[in-house]
Amino acid sequence: MSAALKHGVSKFMYQKAVRDKIPDIIKKSGQKCDVEVLNDLMFYDAMRKKLQEEVLEYLESSDIEELADIIEVVYKLCEMEGTSPEELEKIRLNKREERGGFDKNLFLK
Repeated sequence: MSAALKHGVSKFMYQKAVRDKIPDIIKKSGQKCDVEVLNDLMFYDAMRKKLQEEVLEYLESSDIEELADIIEVVYKLCEMEGTSPEELEKIRLNKREERGGFDKNLFLK
C-alpha cells in the first residue's frame, strides 16, 4: 500500500484543463492539487481535449450543465483562434441562413 493511501490521501493525475476556480475548490475540500500554467499553444491543445471530454460527458449524461460546459470551452477556443463569441454567433446565423437549422428533425438516409 502506498504511503498516500495509508494516510488517507488520494493522489489523482488529472492532466487536463480546468476552470479557473477548480484548484481553490479542491484545496477548500481539504485535498491538494498541483497546477501548471501552460503557454498558449499547450493550452490550446488541452482545450481541444477538454472539448472532447465535455462532449463525451454530455453524450453519456444528457445533462444540460454539460452543454453549458461545452459552450464555455467553445468560447475559450474562439478567443484563442482570435474570434469573439459574437463573431461565432454571426457565423452560426449565416450558416443557418444558407443551409438551414435542425428545426425539421431531418435524417438523411
